[in-house]
Amino acid sequence: MTQRVALATVMDQLSIDAVITGYAVAVDDGAWEDYRALFVPEGRADYRSAGGIEGPAADVSEWLAETMRLFPVRQHLIVNRLLDLQDLGGYPGDHAQVRADYLNPMRLDAGGRDTAAGGETAPNFVSGGRYTFELLRTEPGWRILTVVVHEKWRRVPG
Repeated sequence: MTQRVALATVMDQLSIDAVITGYAVAVDDGAWEDYRALFVPEGRADYRSAGGIEGPAADVSEWLAETMRLFPVRQHLIVNRLLDLQDLGGYPGDHAQVRADYLNPMRLDAGGRDTAAGGETAPNFVSGGRYTFELLRTEPGWRILTVVVHEKWRRVPG
């Protein structure tokens, strides 16, 4: 591998990592336009293992926007990322796969009461599992082709 190829590979890895981080931030912040922009036009998301839906990213973002109203406070973490960048005989390709674990603590809506630290608190909902992402290199950069949630556990109030 030449130094130029090695640098290109590192740059791809950093760019892909930024997409995965952007995904978590968009969901946590309710930035659904940003969420949709992370996907290729034909991109799909599958949340069925967590009780959600599967479909085009645009449709799923609408479902998420409605569902996440139940959880006004969200902070989900994506960790232990394993990246497999397509190898074209020593050169990086245009396809990548990422497996990454997640921890997703959320605070349920407290009926208008303050849910910030120090205020009245609503019960917490926490889940964990693994994401699998498929990404494609596009003209504007790396974008998500598919994301699949594999929920492994959850703790609900009560």
